[in-house]
Amino acid sequence: MALILHAIKRNKNVFKALIAAEYSGVQLEFAPDFEFSVSNKTPEFLKMNPLGKVPVLETPDGPISESNAIARYVARLNGDNALYLSTPIDNARIDQWIDFSTLEIDSNILKLYLPRFGYAPYLPPAEEAANSALKRALGALNTHLASNTYLVGHSVTLADIITTCNLYLGFTELLVKSFTSEFPHVERYFWTLVNQPNFRKILGQVKQTDAVPPVQSAKKPAQPKESKPKPKDEPKKVAKPEPEKPKEEAEEEAPKPKPKNPLDLLPPSKMILDEWKRLYSNTKTNFREVAIKGFWDMYDPEGYSLWFCDYKYNDENNVSFVTLNKVGGFLQRMDLARKYAFGKMLVIGSQAPFKVKGLWLFRGQEIPQFVIDECYDMELYEWTKVDISDETQKERVNQMIEDYEPFEGEPLLDAKCFK
Repeated sequence: MALILHAIKRNKNVFKALIAAEYSGVQLEFAPDFEFSVSNKTPEFLKMNPLGKVPVLETPDGPISESNAIARYVARLNGDNALYLSTPIDNARIDQWIDFSTLEIDSNILKLYLPRFGYAPYLPPAEEAANSALKRALGALNTHLASNTYLVGHSVTLADIITTCNLYLGFTELLVKSFTSEFPHVERYFWTLVNQPNFRKILGQVKQTDAVPPVQSAKKPAQPKESKPKPKDEPKKVAKPEPEKPKEEAEEEAPKPKPKNPLDLLPPSKMILDEWKRLYSNTKTNFREVAIKGFWDMYDPEGYSLWFCDYKYNDENNVSFVTLNKVGGFLQRMDLARKYAFGKMLVIGSQAPFKVKGLWLFRGQEIPQFVIDECYDMELYEWTKVDISDETQKERVNQMIEDYEPFEGEPLLDAKCFK
């Protein structure tokens, strides 16, 4: 019986077994017409793996699940096996690095990947924690590779195959050059391995991602369509006349009007927010003389209020792209307030930790309650109402609107506008 792999073909967990098979001289075949979320839910598949997870390797001695176990089985099939070494200590270290790359690298890459591609809820604090854990793991790997070409011994072992496949998802989908360059020995190791003939035969040409993917909304699983049973032919029944319902019951209740946002009930303001947004967007030169002066001419301190915000956890902003994405996600979730707000968010500093500070213009004298209730990012910031009678605070408003640099003595990494 041939060894049959039940899985989709382009998947980093499948690559582990395929690359191991190339080194071990083992023939693997894919199950024909395998369709994810269909084939792995059939009774036949669930007998092999009751959880319905892939990949599964069908062998003459029974099925094997879990990608690392499958790769280990394939690596050990031939007697003169180069993917394991000759001493117990070396083989223990191979297993050690397999576990390390699975628990410390792969798991944290998945914590970054799944929310960004809409397969799990996106929570900035969770992303920050996963990113910090990944950096610690890559730092440890980088230290080891500073004096080692391979993880164990002087040639490719199964530890290198599984670690490289775990890094593959990160390099190709998430980790841009500015991130991985902090770990030069990991970079050298990864590009050396993926360009080995047996790796390249399975992976093809590997290209590092140029950009961090934006956060996507969570994907909902498709609901299967219910097939309604076809009604049997029955003799037609003569409908009995029903007594006429009272008018009150017969008429459907008219839909209730949607309640107005409390901000729409405030007294009219002399400041037209859209006019300010147009002035801001259209001013390309002499910004302070035109846009800033225009802002204060329009500003209505009775109808609007200005607020400074400072991120509470700036000491955790150790990676530039994660910090920028954190701010971008906040602005996306503020979309519900677009009709009532204008904002500037500054990411400050030339090196980590980066500071995040903002300026917001809100309709009314307080931060709108619906924004506090709906946008969880609000609690991640300290909010301070601007006192426009204080010239120092007023000048700070001017500088934040115009992206003045250096801001408070530091360069700007980025400035984002909500309008």
